[in-house]
Amino acid sequence: MTAIPMTDSIHGLLMETLPSLKAFSVMLTRDRHWAEDLTQETVLRVLAKAEQFQPGTNFKAWVFTIMRNQHIDQARRRRREATTFGDSEAIENLMAVKAPQEDKLVLDELLQAITRLNQAQREVLVLVVGNGLSYEEAAKVCSCPIGTIRSRLARARQELERMMLGEATTGQRPASRSERLAELRH
Repeated sequence: MTAIPMTDSIHGLLMETLPSLKAFSVMLTRDRHWAEDLTQETVLRVLAKAEQFQPGTNFKAWVFTIMRNQHIDQARRRRREATTFGDSEAIENLMAVKAPQEDKLVLDELLQAITRLNQAQREVLVLVVGNGLSYEEAAKVCSCPIGTIRSRLARARQELERMMLGEATTGQRPASRSERLAELRH
């Protein structure tokens, strides 16, 4: 029996990982277009460095590490360029009326809460909860100890719970779900 060439097995693994990779890129960038660019650049880098992948190790963690490093490089480059453009699509999304279903409101509230987490907590939450990586795998992707991953995840969960329960740090009482529903109906 002949062995599958390395590039064929990398392509297969990459295709299996692509949905998770896209989700991770959106979480990192918080911008759909930038996330698409990041995903494409990561795929190109993975294919270019296919010979560096060690069979028997975790492919998903290896690819996520490449994406994270690529994102950090891009963010540094963008900061140096210091160019700001208006995003008309973001403005349109702000003006759009959300559906009044309570499930959608809760999901929107959760997604907003996730975006308000600090970058480190959000990253660990997406890696461990969203993509199913183990603590050890997430620690390799983030280049930090397992204890740090556990701590960040615990703090992210506590912070999400606090935000979802409406415990605001600003002293203002957030609108209840029923108040938000009534507001949408009028």
